Amino acid sequence: MTFDPARAPFHLDPEAADWVRATLAGMNRRQKLAQLLNVLVRTDDDAELARLQELGLGSITRNPTRDPEGEAEIRAAFDAAAPAPLLVSADLEGSRMTQPGGTTLPNPLGLAAIDDLAATEAATAILARDGRANGVNWSFTPLLDVNAAFRSAIVGTRSFGSDPDRVRRHALQQIATFQSNGVAATAKHWPSEGYDDRDQHLVTTVNPLSVEAWEATFGRLYRDAIAAGVLGVMVGHIAFPAFVRAEGDEAGAFLPATISRHLIQTLLRERLGFEGLIVSDATSMGGLGQVMPRRDFLHRLLTAGNDVILFSPDPAQDIAWLEEAVEDGRLGMDRVEDAVSRQLALKARLGLHRGPLPPLPRDSEADAATARELHARVPTLVKDRDGLFPVSPASHRRVLIVTGGIVFPFVQDPIPFALPEMMRARGFEVTLHEKGTPFRPADHDLVLYLMGEESLLTRGHIHVDWWRMLGDFGAAMVRPWHDVPTAMISFGHPYYLYDAARMPAYVNAYATSEAMQQAVLDAITGVTPFTGTSPVDPFCGREDTRL
Repeated sequence: MTFDPARAPFHLDPEAADWVRATLAGMNRRQKLAQLLNVLVRTDDDAELARLQELGLGSITRNPTRDPEGEAEIRAAFDAAAPAPLLVSADLEGSRMTQPGGTTLPNPLGLAAIDDLAATEAATAILARDGRANGVNWSFTPLLDVNAAFRSAIVGTRSFGSDPDRVRRHALQQIATFQSNGVAATAKHWPSEGYDDRDQHLVTTVNPLSVEAWEATFGRLYRDAIAAGVLGVMVGHIAFPAFVRAEGDEAGAFLPATISRHLIQTLLRERLGFEGLIVSDATSMGGLGQVMPRRDFLHRLLTAGNDVILFSPDPAQDIAWLEEAVEDGRLGMDRVEDAVSRQLALKARLGLHRGPLPPLPRDSEADAATARELHARVPTLVKDRDGLFPVSPASHRRVLIVTGGIVFPFVQDPIPFALPEMMRARGFEVTLHEKGTPFRPADHDLVLYLMGEESLLTRGHIHVDWWRMLGDFGAAMVRPWHDVPTAMISFGHPYYLYDAARMPAYVNAYATSEAMQQAVLDAITGVTPFTGTSPVDPFCGREDTRL
């Protein structure tokens, strides 16, 4: 079936549809191929920026580094050099993925702990406005993955939890709110993640469900997102062997969906009826690179059905390789033009054919007040066996904090927690345990283990590394709660009880931001109540973790 921009999800009027066709007709082959690449633009060097701009790219992902006016000039230069307006993409997820100059908000798992669609709507509207202030018009959210494998470091806090119904509610709310604020939403990671505890950044992961079980969970989620008008779908480096085998292709059973025509064209396009824009996940990831060299998989991304190739590390080389594939017949121009047409349709759907989108009005004070209210509703009291909370300087003045700091994949060294200083400001005497020094919990009135690992890219797995945290073989085996009140607080990964069974008090807060640390301090000291409800099973399906 020929692509028609007047149909769902774009619903373009005749003027906009004519613009799509006329713009496509005005491009030469190289310009069309350049439109298919999304480049992660990290550089601030003017010469390097100019080299990228002159390629005429269709979309970029950029974390702003200059002042707003300087960033607007960079985007304008990309626009001026290209035959079509620029899509600017980002992962609008909250927490440490907050846009520069934006308001810090709970991440998806934190919003799921609130489990109030009005809260998700309010948070998503702020995310959209903050993105628009930086030129973002395309978000790689929401996730339709589920927390089925508790060891998964990559799904974790980026998902809305383990209950498909809760995931559905909040994902559909995000889609509606993003798109009503002029930001195209993207459901990911097709055909969906959650049952493999490995990371697509490192290895092709596997969705092990039968076709029937997939239809009852992920199939339903994607069908509902498509019915709700989601404009984009991101395809993950995830194999779905049950479906591919049902199509009679044993050899392709464990290929990542990104290069599987069965999973994109047959399942997503034909059976689910999605006619929007399809973008691959990042093409530098090990889940794709382990299968074949970039030169070999590049054209296969397009022939499988992707319309945008995410994160080209060398776009000039990629364009040359795609031209080779066209020349020797591995890639047909009809597929290229179909992909470019869908991208142009998205741009017209956003109104970019009429000119750059202006920033949306923002009220920083009101947004900050909303963020404080939302953060206060996130902390989840999972376990308090001995009735420890609330604590105060009067009852637990001397506090020993044990932590490895906040781990963030884009910085090399752990980030220190702000919570110790926050506690000192409230009258607590706080001591930070130094790795490798004698561990003397009995000298204190309270021991707090602070964990700071949100979903991590390329981490593999998240667990309590007692030896690394304490720096001593003997100290790693000490469990102080028989002598001193003890609690573990997770600002991220919600499953540490698996490694800390019988921890008498345990709190999940899902995000490492300073705003969340403040909210947790208010909760553990009784300033605010614990109201979060767990969107996952923090006990990991075990009985011993409940003791």
